[in-house]
Amino acid sequence: MNAVEFTTELSGGATLPIPADIAAQLPKTGKARIIVLTEALSDDADWRAGAYAQFLRDDAEEDAVYDSRR
Repeated sequence: MNAVEFTTELSGGATLPIPADIAAQLPKTGKARIIVLTEALSDDADWRAGAYAQFLRDDAEEDAVYDSRR
């Protein structure tokens, strides 16, 4: 499988523009797998930090009974 990488500007429409020089590199027929990566939103980072802090918290005392189970 060959990979072609490029950046493009999203305009809110239903189509994704592919630059002409990139389109020229693509085969005329066949299947392609498309992966779209976008920049993370700032509140996503806040959510991840909060979730990580919650994960690192100590367990409640009533959950200590499970620590001896394997």
